[in-house]
Amino acid sequence: MEERLRVGVVGLHEGATMLLALRSSGLCRAIAGCDPDESKRQHAREINEELRLFSALDEMLDGADLDLVCIYTPDSLHAAQIEQCMRAGMHVLCTKPLINDPHQAARLLAVASETGKRLQVGQSTRFYEPFQRQREHYLSGKLGDAEVIDAHYNHRMDWYYTKSPWTISETHWAYLGLSHPIDYVRWYLGRIREVHAYGTVSELGKAYNMPTPDAIVVNLISETGKIARVLGNYGFHELPKARALIEGFLMGSKGSSLARYPDLRFTYHDETGVEVEEDYHHSMAGYYYRHELKGMHYGEFCNCIDSFAASIRSGEPNSPDLVEGIDTVLTMRAVVESLETGKPTLVQTIG
Repeated sequence: MEERLRVGVVGLHEGATMLLALRSSGLCRAIAGCDPDESKRQHAREINEELRLFSALDEMLDGADLDLVCIYTPDSLHAAQIEQCMRAGMHVLCTKPLINDPHQAARLLAVASETGKRLQVGQSTRFYEPFQRQREHYLSGKLGDAEVIDAHYNHRMDWYYTKSPWTISETHWAYLGLSHPIDYVRWYLGRIREVHAYGTVSELGKAYNMPTPDAIVVNLISETGKIARVLGNYGFHELPKARALIEGFLMGSKGSSLARYPDLRFTYHDETGVEVEEDYHHSMAGYYYRHELKGMHYGEFCNCIDSFAASIRSGEPNSPDLVEGIDTVLTMRAVVESLETGKPTLVQTIG
């Protein structure tokens, strides 16, 4: 226990999920939590009665002996909090989107260089079982080269607007929801050269006075000429039996595969061309969901932070790191510009 990295969590709404996930961690342990809301601090206490709880981040950084801080606060706070934690000597895991203002990127890169501290972007989809299995297949060469990708994150979000009303005025769905499929595309195709996006405001979005599109479709082309399509719709009526909330359809030169979230299913072609489906619902539901109904984020959050901790200990690179996170943000910024102009937009390079 004493050899595990000591973790503090700031933002105890979504961060409470990380507290639950850390119960299964072999490399990290939660020792502190931070939130200005007393009710959220009390909920965190119910999850872990040994937590030291604080109402402000500077108090937690001064009052708890930490190795790593997990940030689950509104997007506009991320950059300042990342810098504060790094300068206090902590590594950082920050939820997506990493930032929603690309102008903050240079400062964060400088701070990371000055302090020598690492950052991991909490792109939880990468660490979900079907997506991990898909990555293993790809890296083994079974699918050949990634040629075309079709990815989406579709999820009705009226509950989210009620839970987090800041999302209506302080961010854009190109940064918030599309961060999942855009990160997925970059994971396989590398840096994106250009995007072309269209968007509309759904009836649900209009009911919540959304100022920007909540349904977005994007075509992307990588620097190597590979192509992808990304869709995000946050105001539609879901058909969960027909389509999973998040899907990554990887079309390779030797075969294709499909990973789904929150389903625990991974489908692919074997070496003879036969379609195979791996279903982990019975074997791993207790790890990913923690109850019989499908919950959200427990197992993949644990996978994400343990992967980060293992990289810190070994000195090996972690992924997605700060540079990857910023490049994804720049891709999302290009999506916003394309939505505003209606034209294809080049993705800005880092620096």
